Amino acid sequence: MLNEKVDPISTEIEEPISTIKQQSSRKAPNNQVGEGQGYGRHGASRTRKSLEGWISSLGSPLEDIERNIGTLRERSRDLYMGSPISTGALRTLVTNVVGSGLRLNASIDAEFLKLTEEEADAWETHVEREFALWSESKACDVTRMNDFYQLQQLSFLSMLVSGDTFATLPYHKRVGVPYELTIQLLEADRICSPGGFETYTDTTIVNGVETDKKGEVIAYHVANKHPKSITSIQNKWIRIEKYGKSSGRPNILHLIEMERPEQRRGVPILAPVIETLKQLTRYSDAELMAAVISGMYTLFVTSESPEADTMGRGISPDDEIEFGNDSDEDIQVGNGTVNFLREGEKIQESNPGRPNVAFDGFVTSMCRQIGVALEIPYEVLMKHFTSSYSASRGALLEAWKMFKRRRQFVATNFCQPIYEEFLVEGIAKGRIYAPGYFTDPMVRKSYSKAEWHGPTQGQLDPLKEVNAAAKRIDEGLSTRTREANELTGTNFFENHSLRVREERARREAGLDSASMKQPTPLLEPAKEDDEEDDDRDDK
Repeated sequence: MLNEKVDPISTEIEEPISTIKQQSSRKAPNNQVGEGQGYGRHGASRTRKSLEGWISSLGSPLEDIERNIGTLRERSRDLYMGSPISTGALRTLVTNVVGSGLRLNASIDAEFLKLTEEEADAWETHVEREFALWSESKACDVTRMNDFYQLQQLSFLSMLVSGDTFATLPYHKRVGVPYELTIQLLEADRICSPGGFETYTDTTIVNGVETDKKGEVIAYHVANKHPKSITSIQNKWIRIEKYGKSSGRPNILHLIEMERPEQRRGVPILAPVIETLKQLTRYSDAELMAAVISGMYTLFVTSESPEADTMGRGISPDDEIEFGNDSDEDIQVGNGTVNFLREGEKIQESNPGRPNVAFDGFVTSMCRQIGVALEIPYEVLMKHFTSSYSASRGALLEAWKMFKRRRQFVATNFCQPIYEEFLVEGIAKGRIYAPGYFTDPMVRKSYSKAEWHGPTQGQLDPLKEVNAAAKRIDEGLSTRTREANELTGTNFFENHSLRVREERARREAGLDSASMKQPTPLLEPAKEDDEEDDDRDDK
């Protein structure tokens, strides 16, 4: 009796189990090692329907980056020249990172050099004056077309568009100029493999970058002329060692942001969004043309006479939009155009529905994605601050993190090495006094310390920013020098000296100067309630 009750149940259980075994045995041959375990069940799965069509490959930086640099560079430059969003994004980066140029603020290690504060301040002031003599003159440029601060802008923009850029530091004696150090910027294309051809077997020289067995970059191969120029039929290459053998001096600077180990050339910043930007540009052009055509008022006249005169086309040649071949029978679309049709021809009326009501929302959504990839919030990318105060401030703060990081990159990889080369020449010529600079590396480092300050952060509410700066100074979290640089881009000691002269002049003129009699109180605390700020902005 017990078996009679159990058998039907066991049969019902065994049938689905056997079916599962058969199904799993059919899929087993297709499974790879690790399939169905860990990430193999998720992102690495090759059996999920949503991932079966995902075509991906695994390659070294040589295959993934170096072999595609040329195409990425060409398309990035094309977008910069013809895509408004691309142009705006890159110029926004240059304006906020470099601006009018990163300015030198010498800050030597006076304690290690055993200098008093007065001696250190005098040395720094003298060096900054000497550096201004060289950097503010176009003689610092090999081409004599840019000063040092304009070269910062050009080198950074070139790095963004092309992926990387190069600078050599040759010496040229010029009349009336005490310093011979100059800067020569090189287009990224000029650093390429000799002969202009890449070999897939010998990887010692890749895209003009030569490495040794350890992988250390030891030299760059520079073409005399641009490889794509019509004048480069008989091009020649020069091998420039990265560092001087005896002096250790950097012969060439390479501005590049690395994204993978063993990478040799830089990737344009627009590379991840090239397709999106191109498609968005095409879509915008198509919508613009459709709106223009929709806005044209055109009259079509039909006639039963085959010999009807076609005169009466009321449109100027500059405003014509032609369809078809260039002949007298073309149909013209324009403001007030009159087209006469031949016998049997008719016009099919269409309604393009322009302007497209969904255009702005779609473009906004795509620009947000582009901004995420470029680390530029949508509000900053499009210069469109219509959100609440707190949201706009959050966008500016987030963008400023990226701007400061890239500014540090420019200061470390371009400004500081050039400043150290300037010091070498100034000390060697006796214009700058720095004992022990050439003999002790620590002394050299102590004399070379400097800060580089650029444009200040944008402020939505200056009152709040000033209150916060004053609070940081009172609590010892910052200094007046740093706050003056970050808030107004000025030097505190210059401000202080000028204020002393201003207040003295006011007293001598008999004007009341309350600021000299008592300390200036802190400003009224601003409201911290974001909701009130939001309500204020929405009104």
